[in-house]
Amino acid sequence: MIAIINYGIGNLASVRNMLRKVGEYDVEITKEVDTIQAADKLILPGVGKFDYGMQRLNESGLVEPLSTMVLEDKKPILGICLGAQLMTRSSDEGKLPGLGWAKGKTVAFDRSKLSDSDKVPHMGWNYTLPAKKVDLFESMHANPRFYFVHSYHLEMDDKSDVWLTTEYGYDFCSAYQHENIFACQFHPEKSHKFGMKLMENFVAL
Repeated sequence: MIAIINYGIGNLASVRNMLRKVGEYDVEITKEVDTIQAADKLILPGVGKFDYGMQRLNESGLVEPLSTMVLEDKKPILGICLGAQLMTRSSDEGKLPGLGWAKGKTVAFDRSKLSDSDKVPHMGWNYTLPAKKVDLFESMHANPRFYFVHSYHLEMDDKSDVWLTTEYGYDFCSAYQHENIFACQFHPEKSHKFGMKLMENFVAL
């Protein structure tokens, strides 16, 4: 079973619908600790502002049990968009500390490196370039591109955690992976065959 973490923010139904397209698998949108603990894999989605997302997570009472499952039990987790950012230490967008599961931070786009045509937020389809081999990209379609909507991006302390990069004025980390933790800045649930293949590979982990 895959548990999609419901902390009151994010396009949960879209993530569930994409997972259901890739095969017969039990998918639960839930905020119940017992259900989450029983899951084989977790997904932390999210859209919106960093502090609001952390506030909702803190209010949900899920931070401590989730941290145990991810950091001690090593349960596979996929963070999507804001969910990927919340797993870092902090964000330029807010003041609250992040979950700190990933050794990195979320930073604003460096506008001095963007051209006049590079608008913020970065919105729409863009290509990704693998920085290392990760199982979620196994048998990925050629020229993988995904749908982005974000004004801040991921910056990892250890470059070996960078999984994918994307060029938007300059190269930035668009996905990272460390042990059981997977995260992508883009929306696989909105990325057609590329997102479907990524989700299919996550299910198959």
